[in-house]
Amino acid sequence: MLMIGLKTCDTCRKARKALAEKGIDVNYRDVRDDGLPENLIAEIMGAVGDKAVNRASTTWRGLSEEGRGRPLASLLAEHPTLLKRPAIRSDAGWTVGWTPAIQQALLG
Repeated sequence: MLMIGLKTCDTCRKARKALAEKGIDVNYRDVRDDGLPENLIAEIMGAVGDKAVNRASTTWRGLSEEGRGRPLASLLAEHPTLLKRPAIRSDAGWTVGWTPAIQQALLG
């Protein structure tokens, strides 16, 4: 399982802890430290579409109207912290966020 997030994000910490408690091995990628390669952006966008972008984030609010109008994939490449977190690739595919439905699907 691959999880993409921020090590300082409380939601990502909760998700990592819950998955570890279930004995699920997680390969963790921090977008601030590791970036977000184009192939992963394409995979995530292909799976969840524009839900991949966190429009409630500080980064999004800091963008100009012109900046917000750019293609989302290019925004994620330039500002990887715009990614809705955590983004998780499991055998079932990609999910973004840590909603109760996602927790149920991943944790059983």
